[in-house]
Amino acid sequence: MVTELVTSEIDHAGIALVTLNRPEKLNTMTADLLEQAHKVFSQLAQNPAVKVVILTGAGRGFCAGGDLSQGPGGAVTGSLRGNAAAAQLRTYMETAALLHTMPAVTIAAINGACAGAGLSWACATDLRFAADHARFNAAFRDAGLSGDFGGTWTLPRIVGFGRAREKYLLSEPFDAHEALRIGLVSEICPAEQLLERVHTIARGLAEAPPIALRLMKRNLLESEYTSFDQALDSEAVRHSRCAGTEDAAEAAKAFVAKRPPVFVGR
Repeated sequence: MVTELVTSEIDHAGIALVTLNRPEKLNTMTADLLEQAHKVFSQLAQNPAVKVVILTGAGRGFCAGGDLSQGPGGAVTGSLRGNAAAAQLRTYMETAALLHTMPAVTIAAINGACAGAGLSWACATDLRFAADHARFNAAFRDAGLSGDFGGTWTLPRIVGFGRAREKYLLSEPFDAHEALRIGLVSEICPAEQLLERVHTIARGLAEAPPIALRLMKRNLLESEYTSFDQALDSEAVRHSRCAGTEDAAEAAKAFVAKRPPVFVGR
């Protein structure tokens, strides 16, 4: 029987709660955990009923990166070396791309230790909320590693290139309040209230017009690599598409009637 290292539950509102389930090791990554995460993230990315994905960890950690007790780099590539190891790692790193680009809004509920590739996963999500006792560290330098799972690309775009260099090159741990100060997380709250707070945020997103929300995310994703003129072109097309939906008509009617809108995704 395969141990469930990554579990997923989807509620009636289309909110998926994904839990990394290796609490005795602060949910550090192994090859098995990464393979299961890739399967779960892929399924969620392809499920049109899923509107929001919340990623968190079991126990007292979010994800402390690779499990160094298994060997260098967490030994996720086994005995492979060189190009073969890079190819295998790149396959596992697709998990970060799925978190970053899937149509659903992704949220990291950072309930504890968040380091190394775990920090990279958190940075790949759209939104991040932290428990007041959460601790962060890029951690790669002191593990003799250069960084993986896209953190050296996502972190600079969240906190700025100077701050990202500081966090990677100095490799110093920092707390939730520092994470809030530099803009890494949107909010911190008591640990026992974290999931409740994130679910409240998720319900608001799940009730939003789904076509508009998904096209908004596409605009934001494309802004990472397109010119301003290209962004204007894409915004014009997508905004006009949204304006022709039943949801946009409902939003206008609700505004005039001073009532909450009810969106149906058409």
